[in-house]
Amino acid sequence: MRLKYRKSNLKRARKMGFRARMRTRGGRAIIRRQRKRRGVLNK
Repeated sequence: MRLKYRKSNLKRARKMGFRARMRTRGGRAIIRRQRKRRGVLNK
């Protein structure tokens, strides 16, 4: 269930903007993950 929720959350976060991500429940966790993966994403 967690993975499903995370995936849908990821899609939602990508469609919406960066600030919208901060508002979503797992938004900050997603941002953290992406930073680790791609290094610099939001600079």
